[in-house]
Formats: sequence, structure tokens, C-alpha cells
Amino acid sequence: PKSGLGYALGAVGGLLLLSQALCAFRKHLLNARLLMMLGIIAPVLILIHCGFSLGATNSNIALAAMLLVTLSGLCGRYFYAKAHDEATLPDLERQAQEIKDRGRNLLRLPELAERFDNEERELRQVGDWSGPSLVWAPFSLARRYTASRRLLTEYARNAIKAGAARHKAVAAHQERCEQVTFDYITRRLRASREVVEFRLYNRLFSIWRVLHIPLFLVLLAASIVHVISVHVY
Repeated sequence: PKSGLGYALGAVGGLLLLSQALCAFRKHLLNARLLMMLGIIAPVLILIHCGFSLGATNSNIALAAMLLVTLSGLCGRYFYAKAHDEATLPDLERQAQEIKDRGRNLLRLPELAERFDNEERELRQVGDWSGPSLVWAPFSLARRYTASRRLLTEYARNAIKAGAARHKAVAAHQERCEQVTFDYITRRLRASREVVEFRLYNRLFSIWRVLHIPLFLVLLAASIVHVISVHVY
């Protein structure tokens, strides 16, 4: 529509989407929650503006570009939130090392230290992925973390059970030993995963910023062509 409510909704939606796209490059202009709201409200207004239907070629291109930029913006904000939390990388690494140091007594279980090193190495390897596989790295990291925790927990349970069968002192505190050991396994693996996630999402965010720019330029060009064609033709 060239006038009326539909026209106004399209104009407002376009401005909101433009603000959302621009703010994705600014750290302190808008908070993440408000930016997410812009990314949801703007496409809805534009979809109402176009009547939830396709039109001329230029408007279809502008609509497709809008949806791509909106999806890209949401991904970018997610990457940014994961990579720019209150904790910094040195903080996470220091926390992981402190947890590791506090659990040295627990590592007296046979092979637990070696198994921990192997599982943490597997987590770090996922963080070193590159190329197209980097997109799937967060999902693989989550699966690897779950598998590592299960393997270490099963080993620790069997080792404590075997120790309880040989020593009455261990048998008397078997439940407490399992609780403490399982808690340590979870906390240490979680700390290692957070370090890998921080590095991983920083890389994803850097790549996203490079890819988001041409998408935004396409949207800007398509929107200008659409506005001109509406008013001229």
C-alpha cells in the first residue's frame, strides 16, 4: 500500500529493522532483550504491511532479504551473548584451574586423572574446528560434554565400588565419596566446556560480523529499490 495503516506499518517496520541491524554492530547501544524484541516486532509489522503474501519482484527480494537479516541478527546476538558474558577468558581459565587443583585428592582413583585429561582434550579439539564444520561445533561440544561426564561418572562409580569392597573405611563412606566425586566431575567438565565455548563463540561472532555486512547491504539496497518503485510506479 502507498498510504494508510499498511504503509505506516511498513515504514515503522523498516525503521525498526534498520535499527536492529545497525545495533548488532554496537556493544552498548541497546541491550540484548530490547534488540531481540526489535528483531521480532519489525518482521511482523512488515509481514502485515505486505499482507502475508508475495508481490512484485522487488518487494519479494526485499522480503527475503529482511528475513535473512533478521535471522542473521538473532544469531549474531546469541553469539555475542555467549562470547561477551560478564566473565572473561582469563577468569574462566583461572576458575577451571582452581577447580582442577581442589580435586587433586579425588584424582587418587586409578586412571581418573588420565581419563580426565583425555576427555578435556576431546573438548578442546571440538573448539579447534574450522571451516563449515564450525557451525556444528556448539552442538558437538554439548554432546561431547554429556558423553564425557557419563563416562567419567561410570568409571568413578565402579572404582569407588571396587574400593569399598576392599576397604571397610571406603565402604562406610561410599555414598559420600560418590556424591563428592560426581560433583567434582560435573564442575570440572563444566568449567572446561565454558572455556572452550568462550573461544568458540568468539570465533563464530567474528565470522558472523563479516557475513552480516553484505546481508545488511543487500537489505538496504532492496529496501531502497522497493521504496522508489512504490512511489514512482
